[in-house]
Order: sequence, then C-alpha cells, then structure tokens
Amino acid sequence: MILVTGGTGMVGAHLLYQLVLQGEQVRAIHRPDSSFEGVKTVFGYYSNTPDTLFKRIEWVVADITDIPELTNAFKGISRVYHLAAMISFNPSQYRLLRKFNIEGTANIVNLCIDHNVTKLCYVSSIATLSSETKNKPIDEESHWNPEEPHTIYAITKFGAEMEVWRGTQEGLNAVIVNPSVILGAGFWLSGSGKIFGKAKKGIPFYTRGEMGFVDVEDVAMACIMLMNSPIINERFILNSENWSYKRLLQTITQRLNTPVPKLELKPWILQIGWRLDWFFHTFFRTRRKLTKRTAATLINRKYYNNSKIEQQLGFRFKPLEDSITTICERMK
Repeated sequence: MILVTGGTGMVGAHLLYQLVLQGEQVRAIHRPDSSFEGVKTVFGYYSNTPDTLFKRIEWVVADITDIPELTNAFKGISRVYHLAAMISFNPSQYRLLRKFNIEGTANIVNLCIDHNVTKLCYVSSIATLSSETKNKPIDEESHWNPEEPHTIYAITKFGAEMEVWRGTQEGLNAVIVNPSVILGAGFWLSGSGKIFGKAKKGIPFYTRGEMGFVDVEDVAMACIMLMNSPIINERFILNSENWSYKRLLQTITQRLNTPVPKLELKPWILQIGWRLDWFFHTFFRTRRKLTKRTAATLINRKYYNNSKIEQQLGFRFKPLEDSITTICERMK
C-alpha cells in the first residue's frame, strides 16, 4: 500500500487521482480540520464519477509531527510520497516552519526506515538550489549555498532534504524532486492559484523577474514515474519552461479575457513596499504580504535546466501555453 502525506493540497490531489486511476491501494493522511473540497474538485476535472474514485482512498487522521498517529498510518505501507509542507515567508513563523517541515520530515524518514519502506519520494522545492551558477541554468548540481540570502521557507525545505539524505545513509531508498513554481487548477485561494484569481479580477502591474514554471500534472506524473523506476538516491528538477513574470501574467489575462498588465513595478517601489509591510506588521499586527526576500524574488532572473529527468526517464513536460489554457478554462 502507498502512503501519501499532503494529499489535501494541490499536488497531492492530482497525485492521488493518478494513483487511484492506476489501481493502486492508497492511504492518505489528513488533519482533523482538513477540507476535501479541493481534492474532489480536482477529481471532477478528470472523471464523471469523482466520488467513486475518492472513496477508494483510505483517509487517516494524522499529523506528521505526531509520531503515534504517524506510526498507525504506516501499518502495511510499502511506498511513501511525502508532500506535506508548511508554506510561509513570514520570519515570525520560522520555528513553526522548522517543526513542520524539518521535524515532520525526520519523522517520516524514521518511520520509513522502521517499517522497511521500499522507497520514498520527497517533494522539495527549487528554493533549495543555489542560484550562483556562473551564467548557466540552475541544475541538480547547483548545491545549497549558505552564504546566499534565503527565505525561511527555503531554509526549512533544505533542512528537510538533509533528513531525507540522512535516511539514505541509513538504508532508505529515496528520490527528491525540486519543482519550480507549480501551476494548476482547483486551489484558487492558495499557492499559485492566487495568481489566477487575481488575474481574473485584473492585475495592472508586473515585475521584471523571471522564473521557472511547471504544470501540477507533470509534477504528479514525474513523481510516479520516478517511484516506479529503479532510480534511487538522486534529485530531479521539475521545470517546464523559464518565463518572465510579465509574460506569465499577460498570457493568463489574455486567456481570461481580462486587462493585460502594462505597468512595471520598479525595484525601488518593491523596496519601499516590503518596508511598509514590515512596519504595519510590526506595529499594527497585519499579516505579512511582502518580505524583503519575496520582494527580491520578484525581480531576480532565474533559469532552470530540466534535462536530467528528460534524459533519464524520457519525460516530456507540457508547454506552459497549453497548461495555462487548460487552467483558465477550468476556472471559468
């Protein structure tokens, strides 16, 4: 039986659908307050009988920071997809991020070893890769550089990766995937889904940065293919194409028939913006929306090399134009 953590998230929902479709026995953990609406919505994109497929999943209440709950969830498990993660860029949540992302992953790794799990797939992030590549695209050999500025999210995802690599030294077979910015439908209020939601209302501004993007369906299928392959103890970048934020937003708004953003948010405006955000958070307890690190990512230009998985698995990524068209159609 397969265990999936983070199954109520966007990647988890698409992964669960593919696993169930392939006839796998699947158990997925969730927290008591989790909502299944996003998962059912995603299943509905692919099937006329989403409830029937949903019922094939064995849902178990467990928190990855609760070892007794996790231990029960691991009974009879042979393979694990670990997707659960806390995402935040607010420095005040650093301790909570460490507990969930690093300690939680350590718990998963330890239980994989204790239960003789045959293989673990950990979904990390391109945020753990160094951007200092001497004018060449970032690849799997672009190792973490502690001297670079990092978000707290990146720091804790790197710490989680170290737990996985530690597990491989103790006999666990594992693969790590590092997706770029994941685009997908069904979760419009979180992650990249917010981009589409805002674009539907109209976004007048864009920033000059560039980044890698990948379809959520590609992420799910790449994970499954790697788990079904003999490849172990390696990492793979999952990235379809490298686009500018301007091109991304213009393409989305064109598909949604909303005004195309034409005004550039200059770097100096972002510098003022994150400082104002910090001020209001500090003195009026507002929620952080723009930190110094996230402001930097909006103007940085980063390019990612996806050739390793293409060469080793023959994997072919969907063109972003096609991905965006499909996502926007599902949003209407």
